[in-house]
Amino acid sequence: MTTPLALLDRNHLMAMTGGDKALALEVIDIFREQAAIWSRLMDPHADPKQWADAAHTLKGSSLSIGALQLAQVCERAEKAGRADVPPGKTAAAVLLGDVRDALAHTLEEAAKAAYELAGKGALRAS
Repeated sequence: MTTPLALLDRNHLMAMTGGDKALALEVIDIFREQAAIWSRLMDPHADPKQWADAAHTLKGSSLSIGALQLAQVCERAEKAGRADVPPGKTAAAVLLGDVRDALAHTLEEAAKAAYELAGKGALRAS
């Protein structure tokens, strides 16, 4: 049985920021900003290269904070957009819808982590 990937692996986040809570909060804020920018470019009616590039960038941003589920979904969309024969508009809409769903869940989890890091709750492992 496969263990589900973390929405936001707090241990990974803290390792990437050297255990610095203020830096972890800053990284979460940067992730939120990047997510807002890049998610707008994931339009199934656009050139597949455009949304593949956006998925690639969002994947990297996700990996930096430990958002492993989102990174995995972004990778699928990126590979599809870069394929020799990219998916049609309907298939692209489904792929990008999966990215948007995973992003929404990840942003919610990031908000929880930020709340915990700000001292409003105890930081817990995912």
